[in-house]
Amino acid sequence: MRAEGRGATRTVLTDRFIKSRKPAETGTRDEFADALMPGLVLMVTDTGHRSFVLRTRFPSHPKNPTRRALGIYGRITLDEAREKARRWYKLIDQGIDPAVEEERQRAAKRTAQANTFAAVAAEFLKRHAAGLKKADEARKIVEREFVRRWGSRAITDITPREVSEAIRAIVERGAPYQAHNALGYVRRLFNWAIGTSEFGIEQSPVEKLKPKDLIGSREARERVLTDAELRAVWDAAGAMGYPYGPIFRMLILTGQREREVGDASWSEIDFEKRLWVVPAKRMKGGRAHEVPLSPAAVALLEALPRWTGGDFIFTTTAGLKPINGFSKSKARIDRLSGVTDWKIHDLRRSVRTHFSALPVQDMVRELVIAHAKQGLHKTYDQHLYQDEKRECLVLWERRLTKILNPPPKHENVMPLAGRYAEAV
Repeated sequence: MRAEGRGATRTVLTDRFIKSRKPAETGTRDEFADALMPGLVLMVTDTGHRSFVLRTRFPSHPKNPTRRALGIYGRITLDEAREKARRWYKLIDQGIDPAVEEERQRAAKRTAQANTFAAVAAEFLKRHAAGLKKADEARKIVEREFVRRWGSRAITDITPREVSEAIRAIVERGAPYQAHNALGYVRRLFNWAIGTSEFGIEQSPVEKLKPKDLIGSREARERVLTDAELRAVWDAAGAMGYPYGPIFRMLILTGQREREVGDASWSEIDFEKRLWVVPAKRMKGGRAHEVPLSPAAVALLEALPRWTGGDFIFTTTAGLKPINGFSKSKARIDRLSGVTDWKIHDLRRSVRTHFSALPVQDMVRELVIAHAKQGLHKTYDQHLYQDEKRECLVLWERRLTKILNPPPKHENVMPLAGRYAEAV
């Protein structure tokens, strides 16, 4: 059992014995065979390096005994070396080469790491969801609702019950519409993973889950806030302060969607042109959207703090990230305003309803809130209608001024921009 050295020795290996071994003579190594585990050998080099090998006939070299490294002493204990030798002998008895089996296990581990839900979700968002019209929404929902729950789990281990629990949790926090969207995205994620044949999943846990059973049917909302309710929400937003108070007022002034406002950044605002351009990647329709800013909207934005940490307008992290969500702020608005049974999207519907009373073309009213032109207009009419949309929003500001501060007889109404400036 000696290639070079002072002679092979068979002894019962112990930690004390191993640590007491001196380096072999220069250019040689000493080998000490374990008396308890046949074939287990301690090797000590001329630099004092100690390691374990197993000397036996392996399936790939059945004629002559060969040495295979088990591990370096210190990284592997004596007991672990003996246990590893036992496992290797069991594999050899089955005709399996331990080197082949260990590579198979390493490959399986690499596959398992690549097949975690987080890893598959990242690939889905990069390779598939990035092309969706609501790419940002897909990313936020998938990461917040599902990756947080199952990130380190193998995608093949996710059960229908777990998907159901995740969706029900969204419903129970009062967001049934978001629950519908979340179910749609996670269904698409699993179907995409199956379709690629890359992640070892062959059946979707979402396959038999029905939105109606989990969430209930989508019901079209018709809630429009009365003038008194709109006034109460506006005043409650003023009492809240930055960042959520100005967001609610911006929603009322512009009629845009909550995330379009909540995720806005200063680079999207052109104060000289009094224009806010929402980039295509943030729009539901996948097209950039121009929102002309009325005097009150400009005054609101100019009164907000500017941060050096990042570009987001409405933030609690010095501009690094946009605000997270609206649930707590909405609950506070409810308490301050006394207005009940309404959702944030109802502000958008209320604004659009008031647009109908303005002397503006109906197509322009729709374009202000980023509803796409239909038919031939959508295909051939690429005019941005910026001036027409600005007129609509200025007229809406005048109408809103009367709602917020009904003019007493024979008195002029304070401009809304001035009313906002006084509030801040």
